Amino acid sequence: MLSTRWLEQRKRHWERLESLLEESRRHGVRGLSRSELRELSLLYRQSAADLSVLREDAASQPFARYLNQLLARAHNTIYAGQKASAAGAFRFYRDIYPQVFRDTFRFTATAFLLFAGSALLGVILTMIRPEFMHHILGPRMVETIEQHKMWTESILSVKPVASSGIMTNNLSVAFITFATGIMGGVGTVYMLVFNGLLLGVIATACWLAGMSLPLWSFVAPHGVLELPAIFIAGGAGLLIAHGLLFPGVLKRRDSLAQAGAQAVRLLLGVIPMLVVAGITEGFLSPSRLSSTTKFLFAGVMLALLLAWLVSRPEARAGSSP
Repeated sequence: MLSTRWLEQRKRHWERLESLLEESRRHGVRGLSRSELRELSLLYRQSAADLSVLREDAASQPFARYLNQLLARAHNTIYAGQKASAAGAFRFYRDIYPQVFRDTFRFTATAFLLFAGSALLGVILTMIRPEFMHHILGPRMVETIEQHKMWTESILSVKPVASSGIMTNNLSVAFITFATGIMGGVGTVYMLVFNGLLLGVIATACWLAGMSLPLWSFVAPHGVLELPAIFIAGGAGLLIAHGLLFPGVLKRRDSLAQAGAQAVRLLLGVIPMLVVAGITEGFLSPSRLSSTTKFLFAGVMLALLLAWLVSRPEARAGSSP
């Protein structure tokens, strides 16, 4: 049970946040000074941490409901009121998105485990019953693999068109995986399991035909962005499902709205990843560059992705002269 002293100390900060929001409501965000804007941002983050503490204490649920509503107002003031601009988008992807990714990482990790588990199942089923690949891939694709040909060779002759089509398809898969989270997560889980199973079957079919190197040298350059993008989109869908199915002390509508807002922000990071992945898959992945070059490119892209997702703005600020 939380102490009265702790609540009294924190209430002063909540009241200050409320006063800044009221000032912003009357005069607009421009009416706040630079120091007040920094204070508003700091109080927002601190109050979000306080809310997580309050939710763990059954006796403090009235405070939790009050603070949740206050944070919703603060979120709208801080983010919704900002004018769209190239600089604003850059700041979002540079400073805000990595924090959103870390805050929701457990959902992305769950999506990855669903995908990886299904891929492993696809490997096992194909190893035990090789005819299983015919049901999943179809006879034409299996025949192409058995003839030691890559089904992606046709991309080379229509690179720009192929790149556009691939990009559109990947974005469609990501958005469907995300949006079907509203079905209690059933659609999201299906998309992750099906695509994981498909990759496992393809990987095993190529391995049995001695085609592993051509397969992975094709997949690696764009896959290091495309697959994490699918995991993140899946995590966003699972986040929506969690808000719908487990509202906690909130009304289900409020819980879903809160989870949905966070999920949309999480999904925004997928778009540039899939754009780059689509261009890479249309031009570089099917090219006749050496496998070593393609794997090196994949390694560089993966390192850049990880550096972005784990970056911390405060660390950059602290290192600046």
